[in-house]
This record gives sequence, C-alpha cells and structure tokens, in this order.
Amino acid sequence: MILPHPESDLTLNIMVLGIDVVEQLKGQDFVLVENLMVVFLKKNKKRTPEMFLNSLTFLYSCGMIEKKGYKVKLTPRTMEQLKIF
Repeated sequence: MILPHPESDLTLNIMVLGIDVVEQLKGQDFVLVENLMVVFLKKNKKRTPEMFLNSLTFLYSCGMIEKKGYKVKLTPRTMEQLKIF
C-alpha cells in the first residue's frame, strides 16, 4: 500500500492526476497529447508538464492507455471497467 506523506497535497498525487487524465479521455478516440496537456495544466496552477508526463507514464504502465504516434486513448479494457462504475 502506498502511504503519502501526511502533509502532502493529495490533488498532486500521481494516481489522482492519472484519474483526471482518464476522465478527460473518457468517451473520446485518439487525442493529441499536447491538447490533453493544455487542459490538464489549466485545471490547477500547481500542475506542471512533468506531472502530466508522469501521469501518462503511470497510466501506460498500468495498461490503461495506448498510444499511436503523438496521440493516446483509453484501452478497450479500461473503457469496459469504466462502464461498470
């Protein structure tokens, strides 16, 4: 289990940021990474491009997104899991 530092800002946690990216990709086909990053950075002034890339890396390593050139989308497996909730 991952335990965050008691004084850390959970809104900047990599898993929370990853879920925000998933919400942006929900219901869309391949999206240009640059456009996705612009929306991601506008949501909070504390967010950085490095946080965005780390969240994409996290999602890709978990098998939740797939890439095609400079575009990403949710995997079909992820879309099925989102329909459950």
